Amino acid sequence: MKEKDRTKEELADEVEDLRRRLQKAENNYRRAGELVEQSIENWEETFNNITDIITIHDNDFNIIYANKAAEKVLNLSFIKDIKTKCYKSYHGKDSPPEGCPSCVCLKTGQPVSFEIFEPHLKKFIEIRAMPQFDKNGKLIGLIHIARDISERKKMEEEIHKYKANLEAIFRNIKDAIISVDNGLIVLEANRAAEEICGLTRDSIGKDFRTLPFGYRTECLKVLEDVLKKREPAEAYRMECRSEGCKGKILSIAASPLLTDEGEFKGAVLVVKDETRLAVLEEDLKERRQLHNIIGASEKMQNIFSLIDALADVETTVLITGESGTGKEMVTEALHYKGSRREKPLVKVNCSALSENLLESELFGHVKGAFTGAVKDKAGRFERAEGGTIFLDEIGDVSHGIQAKLLRVLQEKEFERVGDSTPVKADVRLITATNQDLYKKVKEGKFREDLYFRLKVMVIDLPPLRERKEDIPLLVSHFIKKFNKKFSKDIRAVSENIKKIFMEYPWPGNVRELEHVLEHAFILCHQPVISIEHLPDDIKAYKAGASSLKSGEAGAPDAILQALKKTGWNKAKAARMLGISRRTLYRKVKEFNISEAEH
Repeated sequence: MKEKDRTKEELADEVEDLRRRLQKAENNYRRAGELVEQSIENWEETFNNITDIITIHDNDFNIIYANKAAEKVLNLSFIKDIKTKCYKSYHGKDSPPEGCPSCVCLKTGQPVSFEIFEPHLKKFIEIRAMPQFDKNGKLIGLIHIARDISERKKMEEEIHKYKANLEAIFRNIKDAIISVDNGLIVLEANRAAEEICGLTRDSIGKDFRTLPFGYRTECLKVLEDVLKKREPAEAYRMECRSEGCKGKILSIAASPLLTDEGEFKGAVLVVKDETRLAVLEEDLKERRQLHNIIGASEKMQNIFSLIDALADVETTVLITGESGTGKEMVTEALHYKGSRREKPLVKVNCSALSENLLESELFGHVKGAFTGAVKDKAGRFERAEGGTIFLDEIGDVSHGIQAKLLRVLQEKEFERVGDSTPVKADVRLITATNQDLYKKVKEGKFREDLYFRLKVMVIDLPPLRERKEDIPLLVSHFIKKFNKKFSKDIRAVSENIKKIFMEYPWPGNVRELEHVLEHAFILCHQPVISIEHLPDDIKAYKAGASSLKSGEAGAPDAILQALKKTGWNKAKAARMLGISRRTLYRKVKEFNISEAEH
């Protein structure tokens, strides 16, 4: 009985123990469930906080899970078992579309990545489909991780358009553009690089130095200079001698190739073909300069046209104009542009010789013709045979010489001094004077018949004061000339000098301007000529010009004032007044102005 009672007690203890154990297990199970629920909540919260679209599919394409991002993008309502077909949500289709990536993933069991524009969603979607297996390795579905890349695609499209625009600009720029890295490997070249330099797309990736046009050219020197110094370099207006662009006139510029962070990556070479521009400039230069005559003014252009018309015409030409206007240069232009240019051009200053000497000089003499004529001598007409003879200051020759010149013009022959044998003369005669020949004819000082023979064609050169628009051109011309002569690098005259030059009357014309600049060049040791380098008479004009009103230059008071300011130096006073020395002398005599009385 007792043994049975003990057994009951033991059984009760066991039951109680079992109850406690069950309670503990229940508590553990409850805690495990709570942990699982918490874990699920944490998992869901994590997935819901992910901005990417996450959906889990079964083998029948049913969406069995979708995070918040998927709900928003795919317009799903979140429930445990959604059972919505993925192709319906993603593609808006009632069946899987052809080439569906989910089908490929489920069929192959391999991950699949793709980008697609879904008209149904009006979005670009980037999807990665990953197969899911159970513990036995059986394929049970897949996970879609998708991302809305519409903004990225929009940005990529903008970048693509921007790049396309840049490439279009790059291709269509008329200048050759070539980029190289630090080792002179060609990185890129535009279409013009082939047209100008002969560089094709096949040259990309090659060493610039190995290319036919790259070896020992100015382009290579400029690029090497940029790579070495990391500073821009250029070469202006060079004639290319490389194959492919031989004979072209090119301007070259190169600059460092830098990243946005300023990292030096190489150099960019820009080659501009200026051949056509150089030709146009040369044509323009020819229009501004004929032989050594400078002028763009209308008067000078008319003279250029007249010279062109007369160059090959066998007729006499009379050149008129003040001293220093360029009569001798017009003669040279007529001769060297004409058919006689290969023959001599002989010049004679008629006012520098007496009548007897001038006759012998022009026509020559035989031995014994006069005292001192110890042998025969050929005259200037003989020396000019087949060419041109230029007689300057023709208004100063005597009547005797005029008669002999008329015979040469009429009969094309002459006689040496002391000889009666005619000598044929195949010579073109050009004459010049700064006098009024017609007035001299009226006064009986010049033969009328010779006058009309000489003035078949007349070229009347304007004084510099009547073509002041040519002064800047003349200044540039003389600066280049004297830079070469004196081995200097003077670039310009000051603005003050430009103003003075445009106001000054230049009684000595172009010759005076040339001498003024030569004087300034000797004194100037800086890039720009300033007033201090000018001759004193030009400075005096600057000082006295403001005190003389327009129209007063010929008045007695103005003349007296100028003479006093220049210390009675009539040449300087004439320049200050803007009149010739002859006019000044005539005015001084007319007004009876003398230094002794003042």
